[in-house]
Amino acid sequence: MAEDASYDSPFTIYHSRAMRYAYTLLLYFLLPYVLARLVWRARRQRGYLEHVAERFGRYSQGADGPLIWVHAVSVGETRAAEPLIHALRGKYPGHRILLTHMTPTGREAGEALFGGNVTRCYLPYDYPGAVMRFLRHFRPRAGVLMETEIWPNLIYACRAQGVPLHLVNARLSEKSFAGYLRFPRLVRECLAGLTAIAAQGGDDARRLTALGAAGVRVTGSVKFDVTPPPAQLEQGRAWRRDFGESRPVLLAASTREGEEALLLDALAAMDVPGLLAVIVPRHPQRFDEVERLLAARGVSCQRRSGNAAIAPGTRVVLGDSMGEMFAYHAACDVAFIGGSLLPFGGQNLIEACAVGRPVLIGPSTYNFEEAVELAVQAGAAIQVPDSAALAREAERVLRDPAAARRMGQAGLAFCAAHRGATARALELIQFEPGG
Repeated sequence: MAEDASYDSPFTIYHSRAMRYAYTLLLYFLLPYVLARLVWRARRQRGYLEHVAERFGRYSQGADGPLIWVHAVSVGETRAAEPLIHALRGKYPGHRILLTHMTPTGREAGEALFGGNVTRCYLPYDYPGAVMRFLRHFRPRAGVLMETEIWPNLIYACRAQGVPLHLVNARLSEKSFAGYLRFPRLVRECLAGLTAIAAQGGDDARRLTALGAAGVRVTGSVKFDVTPPPAQLEQGRAWRRDFGESRPVLLAASTREGEEALLLDALAAMDVPGLLAVIVPRHPQRFDEVERLLAARGVSCQRRSGNAAIAPGTRVVLGDSMGEMFAYHAACDVAFIGGSLLPFGGQNLIEACAVGRPVLIGPSTYNFEEAVELAVQAGAAIQVPDSAALAREAERVLRDPAAARRMGQAGLAFCAAHRGATARALELIQFEPGG
């Protein structure tokens, strides 16, 4: 990536190094907190206490041949990486994929999607020694960071070791942009250390450029290239038979803390005979919490994992499983996208559109801002300001099958029109393959 004269000036270099050293000292100061947070998270999800050594750059698995490294933080990024990983394996058949994560659910998603076809581990925390141990152990030929990952010591180490590092499917919300502006020289140094940046949309590219990135390419979102697995679509159709073919089904996909209560208020306000709601919390550690909320509200509930026939009196199915979102979409009539009623930024609406389901989404959409705008313009989605409006729109669409079909068809066309980001991003990933 090109650098201007001001970036090369001695003062700028000194200042950038000082910022990175200060950042590193802060990381070491926070180490007890980092360890305590792992233990705290493990209270709800045991996986946080597994493979802890990997988080500090110590690995038991070997580097089996030349590697291309792809980093996907959690579940959403892992699913988004699927078409890119398949494309990289096709283009570089002599290389194995190293897939790194930061969360146990991301790691589980990687295992479900790729099995033994990729090497999986945690990316270490951004301590200089840890990232150097990671790079020296695996010796990747190239690295790909998915979506939003900017780690100063990691990027600096890759540059020092001659590892081309690419930021792909990059997104940068206005909120994140404002946060990065507090450390402009440190962020500029990080962005200059990247070999190429492929942004999801024009707004993302403009914000990255304003932070100092050069040569940012808009390639679109690789999430449009994710193909619904036929097995999951069939599973969804089977669930729908279990739900009752004549019952209208409203899916609440990837809900976040506090949203389920709002959804129950919306359901209580709806007049749809036989309505069945399927609520799928985004994080597995919240399954029991949501079940307790339903019990406290007196709402009859069955857990999906029970694999039992859905009783006529059941009002809510608790989707307590991971990696089955396409199946949930296939089993519903209308999908509400969680993370959008409260200020969490919204989750992925593209999956619902790809299955041909009408989409409802709340006001908070900064994680998928451009995709939401385009989906609304295409007639595939309706954005609502609050839970009361959600109830009204969900009732209207559920009572109008023709409108639901039109929205579903618009969703399929919307996805088809925006495919191709994987191929465009693949063109930017440049490195010497080696042997």
